[in-house]
Amino acid sequence: MTTERLDGRAPTSAPDVEAEEAAQRTFSTSILISATRCLLTYVIFPFVAPIVGIASGVGSTIGVVTSVIGIAANLWSIKRFHASKHPWRWPITAINVGIIGLLSVLLVLDITDLL
Repeated sequence: MTTERLDGRAPTSAPDVEAEEAAQRTFSTSILISATRCLLTYVIFPFVAPIVGIASGVGSTIGVVTSVIGIAANLWSIKRFHASKHPWRWPITAINVGIIGLLSVLLVLDITDLL
């Protein structure tokens, strides 16, 4: 069974389409994890947490955990995109590498803050 591709290339088999969809879901998940980390780090913990009386200092601890999860999710996304031979694998890899770089900087800052 073949399906029409949105990018105008030749039709592909159903397993290829499924692999591409799985890679896209993984990318979306990795971006969601990274966005959640930023929301927690820059909005919830600095502004909302003190207003509702949550102890300060938990932001860095959660930042370390979410950074590690985010980096792992982005690495998994890269692996899935390349395994599926997705036509956008190189642009998506560049985005993932950029996010991994930013998360790495934030991870170092959070670890430094904890020490």
